[in-house]
Parts: sequence; structure tokens; C-alpha cells
Amino acid sequence: MAYKNASSTYKETKIKTAGQGQLIVMLYDEAVKQLTKAIEFLELNKSDKKDPGRIEHINKAVMKTEEILTELMVSLDFEQGGEISKNLFSLYTWFNRELVEANISQDVSRMLAVRNMLSELRNTWSAVASQTPAEQPGREAVGLNIAG
Repeated sequence: MAYKNASSTYKETKIKTAGQGQLIVMLYDEAVKQLTKAIEFLELNKSDKKDPGRIEHINKAVMKTEEILTELMVSLDFEQGGEISKNLFSLYTWFNRELVEANISQDVSRMLAVRNMLSELRNTWSAVASQTPAEQPGREAVGLNIAG
């Protein structure tokens, strides 16, 4: 129990002290992790006989990914982000649509495509966040409002 508390406190502190760029990278990390989990369960389900428990795990992981994508969508600042924000919004919308369809049809290839694109976006955001000067408290980052 103490370990779980310490781990939870560490994660909470990491999130509270992260800059906006780092928070976005964390969201992408979790989205990729959840989608990887869904893909693994789906592949197990295809190789083995269908297990309703696995289907529930697949659904939960895909839904968590969709929730993260929605959070990324609401974090976009269209006034300051301009064309980039519009393009990201369209891409996130497409990801969500693909995931809904992939989840219904249990299509691994569609999930893999979304996961790979999310991973590429994550790497891009990570590079940008590492090059951005340290954010100062009270200063809002340009183009994003992750408060939702």
C-alpha cells in the first residue's frame, strides 16, 4: 500500500511540475501505451478463441486512448496555433473515428496505423519540448491550453 501511495505521489508531482510541452508528451506516451495494450489483447484474442474479458480490456484501452485524444483536441488554441491547430484537430478527429471503427471491427491494422502516427507525433512534440526554453511559472505557453 505504501508503494502505491509513493508511486501515485511521484506521478502527481511529475505532472504538477511539468511544462506544457512535457504534459503533451506525457499524454502522447499514455495514448501510445493504451493503444499498444489494446493491440496486444486484440492479437491474443485473434490467435486464441475469443475471450469476453479480453474484449473488455481492448475496449477500455481504446476508450482511454480516445479520451486522451479528446483532451489533446480541447487543449488546442486556434487563435495562437493557427493552421497547425486546425490540422492537429482534424488529425485527432480522424484518429478517434479510426479507433471507433477499428474497435468495432477488431481491426489490428487500423489500430497500428493510429498508434504509429501517435508515436511520430509524440517524438516531434518531445523534440520541440526539449528545445523550448524552460517555462516560467505564471507564463502561458503559446498555442496550447492543456487545462481543458
